[in-house]
Amino acid sequence: MGRPDQLSRGAQAARLARGAADWLLLDAPGQDRGDLSLYHGLAGVALALHEADRYFGDDRYRQAVSRGADVLSAQVDSLEDCSLYFGLAGVAVALRALGRHAAADRALDRVRDRFDGRRWNAMSELLMGNAGIGLGALSAGDLDLAVMAVTPFLTSADRTRCGVNWAVRPSPARSHHIAHGTLGIVYALAAVGDAAGRQDMIELALAGAADVAGRDEAGQDGFLVPHSDPPHRPDVIERYSYGWCNGPAGDAQVFRLLARITGDESWAALGDRCWRTVRDSGLPRRLRPGFWDNNARCCGTAGVLALACDRIVERGDDFGFANLLAGDLAARATIDAAGVRWSNFEHRATPGDLQPRAGWAMGNAGIIRELLRYARLSQGADDRYAVPWPDHQATGHDR
Repeated sequence: MGRPDQLSRGAQAARLARGAADWLLLDAPGQDRGDLSLYHGLAGVALALHEADRYFGDDRYRQAVSRGADVLSAQVDSLEDCSLYFGLAGVAVALRALGRHAAADRALDRVRDRFDGRRWNAMSELLMGNAGIGLGALSAGDLDLAVMAVTPFLTSADRTRCGVNWAVRPSPARSHHIAHGTLGIVYALAAVGDAAGRQDMIELALAGAADVAGRDEAGQDGFLVPHSDPPHRPDVIERYSYGWCNGPAGDAQVFRLLARITGDESWAALGDRCWRTVRDSGLPRRLRPGFWDNNARCCGTAGVLALACDRIVERGDDFGFANLLAGDLAARATIDAAGVRWSNFEHRATPGDLQPRAGWAMGNAGIIRELLRYARLSQGADDRYAVPWPDHQATGHDR
């Protein structure tokens, strides 16, 4: 593929991202207004607009980021949830990144005060529990809180056939992937352990990763692990997924981190196997109801694009699959005078087209970040995000 063609693809992605950021400036309609969280709400939106400001140098975005930081700062004392993706830890990440250090410290102090010695709520995983709070604290510069959050995993691990895992929810099911399962805990233990010089945490993280690796059903050329065992809510949750949250696109992110920390190339090889499975799965095509209905960062095309761009930088991949993903996002965008946005699809609902959302997980904010990074790579520019994400290891250029 010639360089001019790749430059053109990058320019198209940047135009989409700009239209998506403009839609956010309109106080994008939807069910998320008033939500402050990193997942669906203002914290994630503010970071995406910060990304857009860094790329375009548009004062409209800068002013919107400042207004968002003001709101987040003012609301810290009213938040009760402490989690990374739905509460104070994620808000602290955003506030620290946006230079509101006193408010970030206040948020982290509230998180610390609500710790009962073991956990903050019934969940202990990355989105809602200890693992995510540890990563949020680490990202926001509070290593002591990060260590405090992940230390309970040292005594709550259960031995399995190939390693260890943890009970992440009150029900019996053991989940395996990054969003709600073992690999999210592995990521937190490894990242915090590496930062704190805690080899015991790193060793336990490796045992957790070994448990998940031992559940692979794809064989030596791929990597595919079920959502959970025994199956958690099998009436509504697919047994196998391929995105960031519960599939090999997210699994590979954990293996990237372990390869970097340990220097053991076998973890990078597992990441390669994950990538082969993702590429061979058929996504982003909608092969059947429920197979691939999401454009967004958490469990859709943008989250896979994040890994594709990591691999371009770290593994020397060509742009072929990244171009396919970016092209699919372009084809599925709604573009009009209001800007650009994406509707996900729910095959179990009628009508199936869902209302566009603003936030990081299921909406514009997460897609903007990944389109702009793809645009920078396509232009031969620095691949770094304006703000690294707590559970997305930076490439070598970022560190």
